[in-house]
Amino acid sequence: MRIFPFALVAIFSACASRNAGTPVAKPLVIGHRGAAGHLPEHTLESYTLAIQMGADFIEPDLVPTKDGVLIARHENDISDTTDVAQKFPKRKTKKKIEGKEIEGWFTEDFTLKEIKSLRARERIPQRSHAHDGQFLIPTFEEVVALAQAKSKETGRVIGIYPETKHPSHFRSLGLPLEESLLRILDKNGYTERDSPAFIQSFEVGNLKELRKKTKLRLVQLVDEPTARPYDFVLSGDKRTWADLMKPEELKKIREYADGIGPWKRLIVPEGKLKNLEPPTTLVADAHAAGLLVHPYTFRSDPPLVAPVYGAKAENEYLQFFRLGVDGVFSDFPDDAVKARELFLKEKSN
Repeated sequence: MRIFPFALVAIFSACASRNAGTPVAKPLVIGHRGAAGHLPEHTLESYTLAIQMGADFIEPDLVPTKDGVLIARHENDISDTTDVAQKFPKRKTKKKIEGKEIEGWFTEDFTLKEIKSLRARERIPQRSHAHDGQFLIPTFEEVVALAQAKSKETGRVIGIYPETKHPSHFRSLGLPLEESLLRILDKNGYTERDSPAFIQSFEVGNLKELRKKTKLRLVQLVDEPTARPYDFVLSGDKRTWADLMKPEELKKIREYADGIGPWKRLIVPEGKLKNLEPPTTLVADAHAAGLLVHPYTFRSDPPLVAPVYGAKAENEYLQFFRLGVDGVFSDFPDDAVKARELFLKEKSN
C-alpha cells in the first residue's frame, strides 16, 4: 500500500474540502480527460500534459474490457476515439446503452490485450489530429501509477477523479465497475476522506452503495435539467435533475455525497437565442447544504466560448470563480490555471 506524504495531503485537504459556509480560497483545476484540448483524451500523454500545466487532479472515465479490466475511455463505444474500425472491422455491432441504440465498437467486447493493440485518436473534428495513432489506451491502474509518480516527481499531490460510466449497464453484463475501482484505490492507498481522490457518477444508486464501502469523497454528477439519472429511469423514479437541484434535495444528496458536478449551464443558464442569462442560486444552495461544486466542462475552442466572454476563455473561468465554485473540469487546464492566478490576485487586492 502506498502512503501519501502527510504534509502534501494536508495542503491538498485545505484546498479541497468544504464545510457549509466556509469558502475555498483556491479552486481546484481538474484536467478533464487529461489536457483533452491539446492531446487525444484519456491517454497517459494527455494526463501528463495536464499535470505539467498545473492541474490538481486528472480525470479518468472508466469502462471495463471483456476480461473485466478498467480502462480510461469516455464511453464504451470507442469508434471515434481509437483506430478500432481499421483493426477490427468485423467486430462492429449494435447495442442499446441507457435506452439509446448505438452502432459501433464496444470495450466490453474486447480483451485488454486487444485494447492494447489500439491507438487513440482525437474525438473532436476541429481539434488537431497530429497525434492520432501515437498513444496507447491506458488502464486505470496505469493512470493511478502516473499520478503517484508525478506527485513524487513534482513535490505536489496530483489527485485522481475517476468516473464510473454507465454503472447499471455494466452491472447487467456481469462487469460491475465499483468492486474493481475500490480494489485498485485501496491497493494504492486511497482509503481516507482526505486521500487525493474523488469518485463521481451520473447515477445515484451506485454512489449510495459506494458510500457504504468507502470513506473517499463522492461527487454526484448532474446533467441537463429535464433528464433523469439512468437508474431513476430503470426504477421508475420520475424526478429530473432539475428536481434534484432544489435545496431540499441537495440536502438529501449530502447524505451520501460530498459534492456535485453540475453541467455549467445549471449555474449560468443559456437562453433560447444562445445568450447567457443571470446566474442561478445553485452554487449558494449547494454550499448551504455542505456540498462542493465542481462544474463541467470548460473549453477554450473558439466556437465553444460564449460571445459574452469576448472570445476569451479566461472571462468564463473568472465568472465561475467569482460565483464561488470549488473547482472546474477543463479540457484546457493551462487556461484554467492562468485564470485562477488572475482570480487569486484579484482576491488579494
